[in-house]
Amino acid sequence: MSSTGKKYLVTGGAGYVGSVVAAHLLEAGHTVTVLDDLSTGFREGVPEGAEFIEGRIQDAAEWLDASYDGVLHFAAYSQVGESVVDPEKYWVNNVGGTTALLAAMRDAGVRTLVFSSTAATYGEPVSSPITETDPTAPTSPYGASKLAVDHMITGEATAHGLAAVSLRYFNVAGAYGSCGERHSPESHLIPLVLQVALGQRESISVYGDDYPTPDGTCVRDYIHVADLAEAHLLALENATAGEHLICNLGNGNGFSVREVIETVRQVTGHPVPETAAPRRGGDPAVLVASAATARERLGWKPSRADLAAIVADAWTFARREEPTAP
Repeated sequence: MSSTGKKYLVTGGAGYVGSVVAAHLLEAGHTVTVLDDLSTGFREGVPEGAEFIEGRIQDAAEWLDASYDGVLHFAAYSQVGESVVDPEKYWVNNVGGTTALLAAMRDAGVRTLVFSSTAATYGEPVSSPITETDPTAPTSPYGASKLAVDHMITGEATAHGLAAVSLRYFNVAGAYGSCGERHSPESHLIPLVLQVALGQRESISVYGDDYPTPDGTCVRDYIHVADLAEAHLLALENATAGEHLICNLGNGNGFSVREVIETVRQVTGHPVPETAAPRRGGDPAVLVASAATARERLGWKPSRADLAAIVADAWTFARREEPTAP
């Protein structure tokens, strides 16, 4: 650890975003401990140089002590569809687990937290681009569980002086080194389209082509996972005791489903057949972030906004994961 380095606990650091953030922390000269129960994460995703503890956030008090300078909290179940049919799983883990984590932090005197929140807290947007002052009305238990944690953190900051930042992600994509998306089941558009390019699935389903958008398909704001990771380091530097700062993270630009598919075709050189499918309930036509607060309060600005570059990094990772890929 460098002379200016600090010590951080990264919960869920064997998952997609958590592993990339852990890697960035290590590169910045910090000491990192990853806590993950591997229920959705992957041991090989933990970056080299990080201490690894296989365990649950509910038991964080077993390992968290005053030697830690802060916690970056990614440990959560995140499948929207699953949360609808099994909501109690999300309340117990996402909310109950965070309650235990906050208590462990309080007891250990660890007073800095960066929380992995989500654009799902907003539900159906009332305006575009979405700002942090827009109404929060999640349409799934997953989004509701994340919003509940945001409310918990606000109370913790007010009552106990916690320095906290919640980062509400929009669509995270791309890869960083050996860290990339390994969701099971996969539900994110870019890796799903890449699976078609790899021959792992026959076609990509396009859910609705009659939305009020330029090409009729849904528009989403994509952010490179490395840009996202950099925001977390800036959040640690700018967290203020007694304040809970909430920031959206996105590029401020939207790309449609068809634009993503066409970009994958261009980047990979492979055909990507499409299959028309009905709209999915609860899919807004456009979800685009205003990241003005992150820019003003954290000094953050994404530097990898080009969709082709995001897809190219994800393609490199996908081919590495596929032994038979050309």
